[in-house]
Amino acid sequence: MASFGRNNERNFSPADQRPSARSFTPSHKPLEPGGHRLGPGPGPGGGAHYPSNQLFPGQQPSKLAQPQLPATTLTSPPGPSSDTKPLSLGWTQAIAAAQGAATMTRKRQNRKHQNQNVRPVRALFCLDLNNPLRKFLTPFEFLILVTIFANCIALAIYTPYPESDSNKINAALEHVEYIFLVIFTLEAIMKIIAYGFILHSGAYLRNGWNILDFIIVVIGLISTILTSTFDDEVFDVKALRAFRVLRPLRLVSRAPSLQVVLNAILRAMVPLLHIALLVIFVIIIYAIIGLELFSGKMHNTCFTNGTNDLASDDPHPCSSGGKGFKCNDGEVCKGWWLGPNDGITNFDNFGLAMLTVFQCISMEGWTSVLYDINDAMGNEWPWIYFTSLIIIGSFFVLNLVLGVLSGEFSKEREKAKARGDFQKLRIKQQIEEDLRGYLDWITQAEDIDPENEEEGEDSEKTKHGKLPGETDSSEKAEDAESGEIQQSWWHRKSRRLQKINRRYRRLCRKLVKSQAFYWIVIIMVFLNTCVLTSEHYLQPSWLDKFQDIANLFFVVLFTLEMLLKMYSLGFQSYFVSLFNRFDSFVVICSILEVILMRTGVMPPLGVSVLRCARLLRIFKATRYWSSLRNLVASLLNSMRSIASLLLLLFLFIVIFALLGMQLFGGRFNFKEEKPRSNFDTFWQSLLTVFQILTGEDWNEVMYNGIKAYGGVNQLGVVVCLYFVILFICGNYILLNVFLAIAVDNLADAQSLTEVEQEKEEEKERIRSIRRSKSRTPEKDKDQQPNEEDEGVEMNGDEEVKEDPDENLSRQPSNRSHLSHRSHREESPSDQHRVRIMDKEDEAGEYRNDQHIPVD
Repeated sequence: MASFGRNNERNFSPADQRPSARSFTPSHKPLEPGGHRLGPGPGPGGGAHYPSNQLFPGQQPSKLAQPQLPATTLTSPPGPSSDTKPLSLGWTQAIAAAQGAATMTRKRQNRKHQNQNVRPVRALFCLDLNNPLRKFLTPFEFLILVTIFANCIALAIYTPYPESDSNKINAALEHVEYIFLVIFTLEAIMKIIAYGFILHSGAYLRNGWNILDFIIVVIGLISTILTSTFDDEVFDVKALRAFRVLRPLRLVSRAPSLQVVLNAILRAMVPLLHIALLVIFVIIIYAIIGLELFSGKMHNTCFTNGTNDLASDDPHPCSSGGKGFKCNDGEVCKGWWLGPNDGITNFDNFGLAMLTVFQCISMEGWTSVLYDINDAMGNEWPWIYFTSLIIIGSFFVLNLVLGVLSGEFSKEREKAKARGDFQKLRIKQQIEEDLRGYLDWITQAEDIDPENEEEGEDSEKTKHGKLPGETDSSEKAEDAESGEIQQSWWHRKSRRLQKINRRYRRLCRKLVKSQAFYWIVIIMVFLNTCVLTSEHYLQPSWLDKFQDIANLFFVVLFTLEMLLKMYSLGFQSYFVSLFNRFDSFVVICSILEVILMRTGVMPPLGVSVLRCARLLRIFKATRYWSSLRNLVASLLNSMRSIASLLLLLFLFIVIFALLGMQLFGGRFNFKEEKPRSNFDTFWQSLLTVFQILTGEDWNEVMYNGIKAYGGVNQLGVVVCLYFVILFICGNYILLNVFLAIAVDNLADAQSLTEVEQEKEEEKERIRSIRRSKSRTPEKDKDQQPNEEDEGVEMNGDEEVKEDPDENLSRQPSNRSHLSHRSHREESPSDQHRVRIMDKEDEAGEYRNDQHIPVD
């Protein structure tokens, strides 16, 4: 029963000659003898209907598209007989078959797309696709991933020493570095041969991640060549070797989840660049103002009178005249001092002024700069400069980063929602087309020939040996024996006990599922937590006894709760819930702890603290609190994005930790003492980078890095770029992404709450419509024919307008069309079809994306 209209080209394309389920649309014309449908059908496009057994050239018969119905179904009259019983065919089975056909079609298309050759026809102007070398070079991503992980481990094991010292492990790692370089170089060469270099659309350098790999390989080769050619005194290649730490970035090109998060951040780079320009503009303005106001004002400090020795171990600026800080007796204020933080924090030139202003904007150590200016110039008006800088630069401009990231994530959420809605709409339309194709088969299968149905019943009875008039002595003997067994006392007793057991389990299940039982358990958990929090150092003996008794009481109570749930729900059903698994683990550990403590085998283990974690069960209350439930659901739905972001953040920390080891490893050796925040080992470097990300004393670590390279009088001040880039990318971008995800989740939770409210309002409206229809009295049959006809037409229109299925789906469906036709004179087969669809509508089985409540 294939129909051909507008969908003919899509269903019977040269790529796939097999018909899909969407190619079969319903037709309300009766079948001619032999199962052929004649005349134009009412399908879309007015396509003509051909016999169901006719195949096109190149078309293969499909089991799904050609269902084998009984011959009696096709030769029976179109109308249902009053003596026949409809055959119960599953509507959900038809839906599953239709979805299976559509799924198989999409899978075939995906396989065709995946198997499509993306490599260029010719690589390097001389190697075609049939070249044996290009056929041999297949992707080996797993080996490259293992090599990248091994390279990261080798970089982490490397221990930098001061004065370019080394040990055996570092020397061995230097030789291993050549192996890694050879592997990565071979990978680049093989990819260039396989995909081409740059001229083709899918060439090697047309991919951004391949460009990063190529740059890392080229820099590694250059550093190796320079190391073997020149000595360290002639050319220092340590700066080029530092680029080895970028190799962990190659993991991003192998992890799709990391690419999604990183691409989302990169898409926000354009508005972030605008904000960066605004921040730079603010920093430049305030740096110029500070340069005019405070240049050279922070080099005066107190010296011992008559000497060049500092009067204090912790010097600070002073003022020889004016309203600044005055030196004590025996001290003189002179200008031979470098300044605060070894001359790093000042406004003597434009570069240092910009660095000082950026430190103030980061809100870390800005009060120290303010107090130093007050000591040098007085405290009347410098506060205006710094407070305005904090308000404009920190409170306003830098917080725009969060707004931009939140806006970008909201846009991505809306785009994803629109794509999801469009995909759902396409799936819904495909399912409706499939259902229209299977509608004729289902309705015609219910019109069974009475004779064949009786024959089927007779054959079924013959199969079971239960024809009328037949008797069997063996069956009578078995019936008598089973009757004697049923009348036995033990059987009656067991049935009674089973009945009582089912009754008590039903009562226990009702008790366990009640809200009162739930809140009683929550209160007991809260009281147990209060008892555990009462423990403290040097507590009295009576409190020890009370805690022991309370601990035993709560263990018994929670054990009874666990046993009651196991009895009421069943042992297997109890362990389906993760909360129940956790509860059982905590209870069993508590029982073992009590037994071991009472027997004196071992001291208290502190397992009782695990019972505090049972407070997590309070999250079950979210099913009674819709807004909190939606918020938790939104957070759980975003866990994949958060996990990918955490992985990207860890990769970012590892890269900067390795780079810090290359730049500052073994250099934080000062006369005073070695600072705790250093880059001497990999783990200490990780902790230092994480400290800088949080913004806690990051400026102090920067001061030590600048001093390690000679201070401000040399080029060591350039290393401040490492700390500034780390702080900006980590604190202002990556950490703000978490806040953007949280804000996006709040918006998503609010939208879910609004959708639920709309659904509740729609349910209430449908209930009110149905109640009003049920209360409408039937009209008197003695009314005039014209008025009766008008009333019938009016009621029919009203029902069509207020059909809840049409209001929810907002699309005309085959069922709504049939229900509209049911108010007019129809053939018996059409009326029977309408009754079937109305029953299926009440069951709510054919719509898997719209949940219509039924009172």
